[in-house]
Amino acid sequence: MRTNDGEVRPSLTAELTGAELQRWYWTLAELAAFARTLGVPAGGGKDALTARLASALDGRPAARPARPAPRKAGRQLAAPVDGRTVIPPGQRCSQVLREFFTREIGPAFHFDAAMRDYVAQGAGRTLAEAVAHWHATRDAAAQPREIGEQFEFNRFLRDWHARHPGRPRADALAAWRAHRSRPRSRPSILAAVNSEDAADHVLTHRQGRTGVITLNRPRALNALTHPMVLRMEEALRAWADDPLVEQVLVRGAGERGLCAGGDIRAIHDDAKAGTSASAAFWRDEYRLNALIARYPKPYVALMDGITMGGGVGISAHGSVRVVTERSRVAMPETGIGFVPDVGGTWLLSRAPGLLGTHLALTGSAVGAADALLCGLADHHVPAERLPDLAAALAEAPAREAVARFATEPAPGVLAGRRHWIDRCHAADTVEETVDRLLAEGDPVAKEAAETILAKSPTALKATLAAMRRTAALSSLEEALAQEYRVSCNALRSPDLVEGIRAQVVDKDRAPRWNPAALADVSDADVARFFDPPAGGAGLFPADQR
Repeated sequence: MRTNDGEVRPSLTAELTGAELQRWYWTLAELAAFARTLGVPAGGGKDALTARLASALDGRPAARPARPAPRKAGRQLAAPVDGRTVIPPGQRCSQVLREFFTREIGPAFHFDAAMRDYVAQGAGRTLAEAVAHWHATRDAAAQPREIGEQFEFNRFLRDWHARHPGRPRADALAAWRAHRSRPRSRPSILAAVNSEDAADHVLTHRQGRTGVITLNRPRALNALTHPMVLRMEEALRAWADDPLVEQVLVRGAGERGLCAGGDIRAIHDDAKAGTSASAAFWRDEYRLNALIARYPKPYVALMDGITMGGGVGISAHGSVRVVTERSRVAMPETGIGFVPDVGGTWLLSRAPGLLGTHLALTGSAVGAADALLCGLADHHVPAERLPDLAAALAEAPAREAVARFATEPAPGVLAGRRHWIDRCHAADTVEETVDRLLAEGDPVAKEAAETILAKSPTALKATLAAMRRTAALSSLEEALAQEYRVSCNALRSPDLVEGIRAQVVDKDRAPRWNPAALADVSDADVARFFDPPAGGAGLFPADQR
């Protein structure tokens, strides 16, 4: 075949054998995208598209293709052939589909990804040249064997190349090997969504020098699921080694907040069923928190609006933490019969005086100024300037960009109350703390006492013990390991199920705690929260018990 510039290129049908073409497949959407690449009109229905594509495949040089649409399982379309022939003009897609399922699925995934990447990197190359490249490199390629892994491999490479345009395939394969070599838990029923949905619930892209992560569940206040945690970790690990990404920005979709925490309804169902999905979720979530705290590049978290529980875990451990006048930051776990986690005991135990203990027991939310005072945030930026800040981060280093928009927040309330907060929370027990608050003669202190008395008595005593133990620890990882033990043991407490029922499931706001009084919670009851989890598995390798 002779091209317009006179160069002679081999015919595709003369270079590809039937066995090779058997491995080449597309989804319906990718077939249409590939037809556009070859300049083939996609109109006229499936039969017309198949006929036009078959004719165009005979040696046309390949141009840079548009990025194909994501695959949907069960809708693959192949180009099966017999011998050295191509798709006969007019062959019906239904026949092609039936024939496809008689052939190997696994090699198709890897072959298709290799072809698409090679053609995208060299406009004007023929498909026959791409196949020759495939033969030269496939022995060194990572080819998963299980069909389930084929989907994961294909999706991983697709997302990796979207985040790293122009990077060679060898880098993608190295990232894949590193990804697969990590020991990790599989998402379970706790996820509430599958991994395909997670791709929509955690959006990642690169904007200039910044890798951007957007939590995209605004109707659920961007509550975290297990696949979302894994997807965040995957993006952060990939960007850590990417020279094109100098810093990371984490934000939430919608106007209501960054993240309201984990999916506690799923935790409720898991605790009732007595299964281990929650433990698997927490293990990966807490490891993500540790990764964020030790991240080698600036990690900018926009803590706008509601930032609670798990939302604190993915933001307050970052290196550049931004709050706004709309921020409401809290660790409200005692209200559902749980104990502050995601490194919350570490953060709160480092707050000035005993402000952190006060926030841990009451579960109270704080605004921008008090978040800054307690060390939960670094900068205040007006909410209306956040789009400008995000745009500036594409071009400027994180701290320089944030300083450009930072302002002083409105005054907070905790500094003026610290005298009685420190005095009351210095008590040895929760009961004595409540008595001191009631004796202060301050309406706000009395309100704090009433707030504490409405929480789970068991969770309150376990929280106070956790806070005091964490104050003596030397690292976030130690605190997370302790929290993991406490969280796993909390699954066996009736108050966790009851608290979530009252607050989230039935929403009657009338939990029936068991036991119902602080005096009925024994020291042995509290000590059980710190026992190693079932099976003895710890959070980190050094924490195996």
